Amino acid sequence: MTARLIATYHVRSDDASIEARAQTIAVEQSVEMPLDAIEDPGVLRDIVGEVQAIEPLAEGRFAVRIGLAAATIGSDAGQMLNMLFGNTSLHEDVVLHDIALPPELAAAFGGPRHGIAGLRARANAPRRALTCSALKPQGLSPDRLGALAERFARGGIDYIKDDHGLAEQEYSRFADRIRACMAGIARGRDATGHPTRYVPSLSGSLNAMRRQLGLARELGIDCAMLAPMIAGFANMQALASEFADVALVAHPSLGGAARIAPALLIGKLFPLVGADAVIFPNYGGRFGYSPETCRALADNARQPEHGLRSSLPVPAGGMTVQRVPELLDFYGPDAMLLIGGNLLSARAQLTEATAAFTRAVAAHAYR
Repeated sequence: MTARLIATYHVRSDDASIEARAQTIAVEQSVEMPLDAIEDPGVLRDIVGEVQAIEPLAEGRFAVRIGLAAATIGSDAGQMLNMLFGNTSLHEDVVLHDIALPPELAAAFGGPRHGIAGLRARANAPRRALTCSALKPQGLSPDRLGALAERFARGGIDYIKDDHGLAEQEYSRFADRIRACMAGIARGRDATGHPTRYVPSLSGSLNAMRRQLGLARELGIDCAMLAPMIAGFANMQALASEFADVALVAHPSLGGAARIAPALLIGKLFPLVGADAVIFPNYGGRFGYSPETCRALADNARQPEHGLRSSLPVPAGGMTVQRVPELLDFYGPDAMLLIGGNLLSARAQLTEATAAFTRAVAAHAYR
């Protein structure tokens, strides 16, 4: 019997139409043609999507579980997205809510190469939550970004990432930026002894990102960030394989345009194709995620299926140092808190504000 992954869709429909609507999705996401036009019995038996269950949710919505042939995916991350939601994403009444993978398909993708343990080891932090901030705003020169990185590092922060909008702009070329930021962080490390890591943002074509990662590795950088929805799942998969010594952090940019449930997209799919850590909008910040969505996303990242490594959840987006105890009680120690603007608002006292953040995380007693 052919191996199948199970995709769960949330579909708007009425009672009289949902069975036909579910069958339409099953066909669209598998063979994309009238079944009576298919002559090969093997295709009908093994490839055509199977409607396995239909369950009512709130009024006018149903959970539809469809079995899709793993053979249609191979080990291509882009093709996985295509078969899960390619054409059906064009229908506004459907959300891709969840998936369950057969073990052989999960093994083919490999998941995180480093995961929570690898990120903890880099920060020499075996038990506590990790800390992170971001280099902002857009428009600063490499030297000014490097100076910011030094001040963060002097505050004892674990990870300093580029703002995800930093790319190959004329005012801050990648090569110039990472050299300046690494120099600044080195000065901060020398002052504190803390192993602060730099996480540059990758951008451009696959070849451009390969060149960027190659240069980063030459400079001793062992972490990098990219946005899978912009860079492409297959490209992230390739980079995770080719640069297996570099931990990859996934940024959620454009994730809200996908009509894929965040707990699935960020919490399961990003780690599946190589994300060692996943950034996501925390509840109560600048974005509209609920506590329930954030918890489900974090749990998915930390509890992978089929023996894959766990991925570190990184709540972000308008967080403040004052909320550290609340957030650590909510997420527990297996998380990385990313506070950017709230620290940068301290201006001349940035290092002191960063030190207060890192102390609050280090001192927290988990429930």
